[in-house]
Amino acid sequence: MAVLRTAEPGAPRPSRAAGAASGGSPTPARNRAGRRSGSLTGWMFVLPFLVVYALFLVWPTVSGLWMSFFNVSLSGSAGEFVALDNWIELFGDPAVWSSLWHTVQFTIISTPLLVGVGLGMALLTNRAMPARWLWRLAFFGPFVLPVTTVTLIFVWLFQPGFGLADTILGWFGIEGIGWLSDPRFAMWSIVLATLWWTVGFNYLLYLAALQSIPEHLYEAAAIDGASRWRQLWSITIPMLNRTTGLIVVLQLLASLKVFDQIYLMTSGGPNYATRPIIQYIYDAGFTNYRIGYASAISYFFFALIILVSVAQFRFTSRQEGKK
Repeated sequence: MAVLRTAEPGAPRPSRAAGAASGGSPTPARNRAGRRSGSLTGWMFVLPFLVVYALFLVWPTVSGLWMSFFNVSLSGSAGEFVALDNWIELFGDPAVWSSLWHTVQFTIISTPLLVGVGLGMALLTNRAMPARWLWRLAFFGPFVLPVTTVTLIFVWLFQPGFGLADTILGWFGIEGIGWLSDPRFAMWSIVLATLWWTVGFNYLLYLAALQSIPEHLYEAAAIDGASRWRQLWSITIPMLNRTTGLIVVLQLLASLKVFDQIYLMTSGGPNYATRPIIQYIYDAGFTNYRIGYASAISYFFFALIILVSVAQFRFTSRQEGKK
């Protein structure tokens, strides 16, 4: 049995140093030393990441913004300070607005298709069906291919005369069209290639979300006599709202940054009809050797992406607040 002993009146009280020496409770000085040692150990673990982060993200970001106020050549020499001339010039440059419109056009066309088709494929393969694993593999497989392989495949498919697309049109007596050479069809052809290539990522997210919906909800709805169509609109779609919001945000950002497939399939043609804003930044910096002007356009486009992201975030938060 533990015995509680109290100090007798007038007896000397043990000092903190004596308590520490006898292995008693740690003193505040020892606590501070321990916390300092722990903090130092933590900083040692984080330091490599901070160095890499500062070298490859913070410094290029600050340096790029600084260069937008200079006429910097590709050789990296200091260049002439031009203040806001690069920024004023980009607002009056018709090539900036046309390439920005092509980027927005690609985003407007591709985003609904990539979201809707991804959802449709997930709904199809979430049900019991023969060779379901093969369908899942076929739907997700193209996403792991490199962009060069994808563009090579579609450039051959869209070859005038003997390509698969023109061959299929010929079966119905329709004359072949310039899939990549006609300004009316070039952007749609690029969207089609992008859809085949990247829809697998959205499909995978939707499939995972579908498998997390409790089965008893469908069983209860079936007992109440709800049809499959009614279950889709009353259970499945509402339960996928968060996943759909995430996919729309990711897809908007990915589509606004489009560059690779357009550059490899049409190089921005025909007659700049598909040139996105990032390709124009590339042309300004590495073809026309105007790094400062390219930096100004880059930060202008970066600000637009931030605005779109904030607007989408506020819209999503408002929708969540209404529930």
